[in-house]
Amino acid sequence: MKTIGLFCGGFSSEFEISLKSAETIRTHFPKEYKVVRIIVSTEKWEVETDKGLASFNLNDCSFLENGVQKQIDAGLIYIHGNPGENGKIQALLDMHNIPYVNSGALASALSFDKWYCNQFLKSFDIPVAKSLFLQNDHQYTPSEIIEHLGLPIFIKPSDSGSSYGISKVKSIDEVLPALQFAFKEGKTVVIESFLDGIEVTCGVYLSPKGLVALPLTEIVSENEFFDYEAKYQGKSNEITPARINEDLTKNVQELAKKIYQLMQLKSIARIDFMLVNNVPYVIEVNTTPGFSSESIVPKMLAEAGISISDFWKEITTVTLN
Repeated sequence: MKTIGLFCGGFSSEFEISLKSAETIRTHFPKEYKVVRIIVSTEKWEVETDKGLASFNLNDCSFLENGVQKQIDAGLIYIHGNPGENGKIQALLDMHNIPYVNSGALASALSFDKWYCNQFLKSFDIPVAKSLFLQNDHQYTPSEIIEHLGLPIFIKPSDSGSSYGISKVKSIDEVLPALQFAFKEGKTVVIESFLDGIEVTCGVYLSPKGLVALPLTEIVSENEFFDYEAKYQGKSNEITPARINEDLTKNVQELAKKIYQLMQLKSIARIDFMLVNNVPYVIEVNTTPGFSSESIVPKMLAEAGISISDFWKEITTVTLN
């Protein structure tokens, strides 16, 4: 029986969310694999074994169990943020020639950075919001930002997979505090123009039969936008399938599949859009979307009539065989 190292936790503010996602995945993973959770933190990396926690050796991706040194046969990285969603663990596994279920290091790093990802997609004529990229909070004056993008605007960390650090700014006085808030979470910041429309998201994955686009979910946030509270604390109404017509639904699904292929993604990805006058603008690409029982992708699977167990069996068949 092959051992799958399920990496979870991480260095971001969504540590606990990652643990919940990993537990749902482990519960429904194909039974022909032994799944061990590898809990990653800034202090230590530990493997959950039958005898308790064991240290994970980064030099050879091994751990001690019952007095025997064991190495993982493959990896599944489900960390929301650094060092999983940005491709660092994927690169580590690449160096040790250990296969993994996820998108590769380059695709993960590209999708993780909101600015670079959207500029990449923009080069293929895929609509994205007008934006500015900042490396410090004094790069532009508030007046220059508003002159370029108008109001309201979204200010958010560019290089962070977390839902923290994001602000919807409605006045010039809110610009600098929002920038400072964003720079606490990331080293770079993106400021985007406001897209007034319907927010939808589409899950895409590669099955043995080809690329599958799941039913769309419409997101109606009780807050100003789909922030941490809306995403994880029930402050949003997530409607599956989305309340849009069939033609528009197909257009979004086809665009989501095109993005998946352009970015050379693997496993599951969830791509968020804002529909403005029936034109889908990409908000962001998530290569490690939430997978707890309350998350969107499991709801999409339920709507499509696909069990979580069958879903992961299809993905492992493509990525590990």
